[in-house]
Amino acid sequence: MRCTATTHPGDQLRMSALRTETPTTTRSTFGLVVLLGAMAALGAVTIDLYLPSLPEVAEDLGTTHARTQLTITGVLVGSAIGQLVVGPLSDAFGRRKPAAVGFVVYVVACLLCTIAPNLPTLVAFRVLSGVGASAGAVIGMAVIRDLFTGPAAARLQSRLVLVIGVAPLFAPTVGGAIAEHTGWRPVLGLLVLAGLGVLVAVWRSLPETRRELCDSAAQARAETRAAPVVPERRRRVLRTFAGYGQLVRDGRFLALAAMPGLALATIMSYVSTSVFVLQDGFGLTGTGFAVFFALNGTALIGGTQLNAALVERFGSARLLRVGVLTAVVFGVVLAVVLMSGTDQLVLFAVPLYLLLLSLGLIMPNAVTLALEPYGDSAGAAAALVTALQSGVGGLVGVLVGVLGGDAHAMGYVVLGAVLINVVLLLSVWRTIRPRVHA
Repeated sequence: MRCTATTHPGDQLRMSALRTETPTTTRSTFGLVVLLGAMAALGAVTIDLYLPSLPEVAEDLGTTHARTQLTITGVLVGSAIGQLVVGPLSDAFGRRKPAAVGFVVYVVACLLCTIAPNLPTLVAFRVLSGVGASAGAVIGMAVIRDLFTGPAAARLQSRLVLVIGVAPLFAPTVGGAIAEHTGWRPVLGLLVLAGLGVLVAVWRSLPETRRELCDSAAQARAETRAAPVVPERRRRVLRTFAGYGQLVRDGRFLALAAMPGLALATIMSYVSTSVFVLQDGFGLTGTGFAVFFALNGTALIGGTQLNAALVERFGSARLLRVGVLTAVVFGVVLAVVLMSGTDQLVLFAVPLYLLLLSLGLIMPNAVTLALEPYGDSAGAAAALVTALQSGVGGLVGVLVGVLGGDAHAMGYVVLGAVLINVVLLLSVWRTIRPRVHA
């Protein structure tokens, strides 16, 4: 884990990526994308694998179903806090160390969850597990920004969504089967094993893509051997956290960073109201609901892979415009359908699927364009993007509940999210090309 002067595989990968963007280079990054996807997916799996266990948790710990929802909210809160801390630390100390420490925290927290005696203790440890898991998404984005820019970065972001999206599709089914036969604590034990697997993979295979930082730090220490190391590290950490000031003053960055959060708001409004809308509104059975839900999961994944296929030819800026404008068309249609109270499932299913498909063009391209000018502070920039997504996702859950948690609530949120994204796009329309900060 120390910074040395020897050649690291990350250096070779980075240099080859910056020299050329060929099919051979793309194939050589397959293992890296799988690793980064596993790191980023761990946070979603922490929620989705455990979700079917909520009734058993409430019964075993003698509490209400509503209170057990705090074990879900706790992961989101911990993730939001952890992202804002891990990002700047990864800029200061490289990507590998914060990633490894984060997953150690995650494994320990999940292990403590398996022996939690009551709900408050379980919630506290779930918050801690969210803090640890937050390293995955932030560092995954930062590593891609370290290695790639332009269409190559957008393509890698799209592939990353594919890997991230597969695990949550199957996690609830696996978690439900385990909870039904063995109880909820073994489900959390499975998360311990998953965290250990990711930790070992990070330790063995994650390249240090902030290599130049390590080399310059080693050179500085060699030149000033008598100078204390602690003040140097303190200054480095303070400097990276101060990078948030530049980010929040950059209106272009904030607009692009908010777009994925609003796309997630659209998804969360559908997820949080899907049981009511599909089972109570359209009369689907439990099996029908599961099939419908899985099919719509393919829409978002399909949109991101379509983006990966097209971004080299058309560029992130153009595809982002297409995604936002397509989303507003189908978002408005879907909102009208929801508010009309129709009982025709096809009128709901078609615009919903096309809306989710268009979100696959928004999320990777907005992230790529937001991060591209901030190579030296990619960790902090990625942290702010992911924290905005977590914050917006949490607020949408509350907003949907306040609006009634029904089809009308979903329609209002979808309409608001797609319209705000259009406003944000118009605000950066003329400055959509990246401005690289030294």
